[in-house]
Amino acid sequence: MKRRRLLPLLTIAPMLMGAEQPKLVPDVSQRQIDIIYSFTGAELLLFGAILYPGGRAPTKPPEIAVVIKGPPEPVLVREKARIAGIWINADSNAYRSVPSFYALASSKPIGTIVQPRTAVIYELGIDNLQLSPSSGGDPAEARRFEEGVVDLKRRGGYYSESAHGVEISEGVLYRARIAIPARVPVGRYTAETYLIQDGRVVAAATRDIDIAKSGFEAFVSRWSEKHAIIYGLFAIALSLTLGWIAGQISDRLKR
Repeated sequence: MKRRRLLPLLTIAPMLMGAEQPKLVPDVSQRQIDIIYSFTGAELLLFGAILYPGGRAPTKPPEIAVVIKGPPEPVLVREKARIAGIWINADSNAYRSVPSFYALASSKPIGTIVQPRTAVIYELGIDNLQLSPSSGGDPAEARRFEEGVVDLKRRGGYYSESAHGVEISEGVLYRARIAIPARVPVGRYTAETYLIQDGRVVAAATRDIDIAKSGFEAFVSRWSEKHAIIYGLFAIALSLTLGWIAGQISDRLKR
């Protein structure tokens, strides 16, 4: 009889515990970004509210981290070495899945508000990204190539972190601004929001963002994919023609 009475209590307990957890209600200023010939970049506003059980905010202020991730892409990293005075490709490493874009904004430096293990699980921070090498090898060498991938992405403006990029008002409302570069890869992006308390993620929510080419750029992109050889020959012919025209103009000016 005692076991029969305990079973319903054990079943209801997890539900009660889940009901006591806060929830996030996030949104983004743009769900669709169209890339046209005049596109010079965009700024996304991520905002939302924290819903607490019973409407009572905790005595300890919450922390928020927001992450925008681009679609994964394969990456081949080559290392150059100088041999006999000539720079050549000496070694390389391939990765199956690397985020094409990664931007993190947090209310405080991410290392001070989240536990290291939690940061790795949720990939909070560029150093915690879990890249997927195509083949195993020496860990030290793999780490060196990973640092090379991250460095290239940083310099291109595709990876960034903002330690104080999230503003929280009265412990309930939050907002963050993240810049999208002009040459951003197209595809489906995710805007992830994490509520952090005592070093742990206690709530999370995700919104999708679509970045796509529009107008003439979209037509050229689709046509080049369907007719790659013709597009390549046309590009070469156009380059040669423009070079010839520039040469003719230069000769006439010298005369």
